[in-house]
Amino acid sequence: MPVRKAVMPVAGLGTRFLPATKAQPKVMLPVVDTPSIQYVVEEAVRAGITDILIVTGRDKRSIEDHFDRSVELEHFLESRGKFDELKMVREISDMATIHYIRQKDPLGLGHAVSLAEQHVGTEPFAVLLGDDLIHPSVPLLPEMLRVHARYGRNVIAVQDVAHEDIGFYGSVEPEFVDEHLARVLSIVEKASPDEAPSDLAVIGRYVLTHDIFDALREIEPGSGGEFQLTDAINLLAKEQAVYAYRFDEGRYDVGNKLDYLKATVEFALEHEDVGEDFRRYLRELVRRDTTS
Repeated sequence: MPVRKAVMPVAGLGTRFLPATKAQPKVMLPVVDTPSIQYVVEEAVRAGITDILIVTGRDKRSIEDHFDRSVELEHFLESRGKFDELKMVREISDMATIHYIRQKDPLGLGHAVSLAEQHVGTEPFAVLLGDDLIHPSVPLLPEMLRVHARYGRNVIAVQDVAHEDIGFYGSVEPEFVDEHLARVLSIVEKASPDEAPSDLAVIGRYVLTHDIFDALREIEPGSGGEFQLTDAINLLAKEQAVYAYRFDEGRYDVGNKLDYLKATVEFALEHEDVGEDFRRYLRELVRRDTTS
């Protein structure tokens, strides 16, 4: 069965970006001129997925407003002859059919995904996390969909990270099928570097079957009373094949300040309006820094 639906959990409080996130969702912070959540929606659309459920929380209405029509803005742009801008804002509201559900309590990623059960039914679906921004040139999600189409099983994205950083992620114990694909033997969530089975970290892209919902009902809450999606996937891996697709580049953790800045700089360099001027500015900045 083809994957037609995607789930995007965005209910987190974004405390790493305070005070900017005190009154706005972290996923609405712009990378140059585009909110990170729009990049994630566009990624799903490029992969052929246009039915999207966004799992929100309190104070996230700006996400809904962003993907809705803005009649007043459209009328203003049309009256001023700003037709390129008019086309752009209309494309934002027309690119996908977006639904919303609220996660009323902060009970973790596993709980957020469980809220999608009624929407996705028995179909396979993709999960895309808003903190992980994948460069548009990297076909990560299409590759994962191809793996799912071949095997009909759950697929997770993994990436090699620095050994000292593996404790921030779920660590996969792999059995490689080829250079980019491995069967998951187990996942250890936020293990110390000495205890992690590998430096392959689970990244925020998943293609899941409806079996995940039964697994989510079986797991126990962990630290802070949160239900971890990786715990449910680990449970499934003991009963059926779960595959890990390894990719190498093009990922930014925009929930991290340094990666957010890296994404902003690199996307700005490619931006058709400011790219060349920004490149010249950076060269001048480096020149001043090295001569001072």
